[in-house]
Amino acid sequence: MIKRLFDILASACGLLLLSPVIAIVAWQISRKLGSPVLFRQVRPGLNGKPFEMVKFRTMRDALDADGNPLPDSERMTPFGSFLRSSSLDELPELWNVLKGDMSLVGPRPLLMEYLPLYSPEQYRRHEVRPGVSGWAQVNGRNALSWEEKFKLDVWYVDNRSLWLDLKVIFLTLKKVVVREGISAEGEVTMAKFTGAK
Repeated sequence: MIKRLFDILASACGLLLLSPVIAIVAWQISRKLGSPVLFRQVRPGLNGKPFEMVKFRTMRDALDADGNPLPDSERMTPFGSFLRSSSLDELPELWNVLKGDMSLVGPRPLLMEYLPLYSPEQYRRHEVRPGVSGWAQVNGRNALSWEEKFKLDVWYVDNRSLWLDLKVIFLTLKKVVVREGISAEGEVTMAKFTGAK
């Protein structure tokens, strides 16, 4: 209950205080990437229950001759890279936190298609609400392997507390300033998860 109350208060204050920044980013995306401004995707939440996550769009629409989207590396623009490295693309997720789909801190919500690929231990990351930031994000983010990230996610599930959440928030702000671990080596973001080893 304390964690949820903290999430409500912090996300509401964040949306209010950051509304000028959110408005400017939305305008710039509309101008440089076109519409839609928001990227919406169904992700697994608490206990794997689907919800619609919202982020700012960071990639342009670009298709190959067959009408399929080009690889991320070809659709990412310098502006989109800036949004990701500064974590400005994550700001709309505060709305997901306010609604109760997400928490400020928790394992990052990944793709629905990954659900059947987890080992039973890895699936435990869904025992808590997914987070805007998490223990894995402040300990390497996309520079970590999938196995390392999931171990950190499960560690958070077993050790979560308000004090740990405050530590993660502080470290997240520090990481955003330094811009560490944005991408996996050789990838624009992170290679797809193909199953537990």
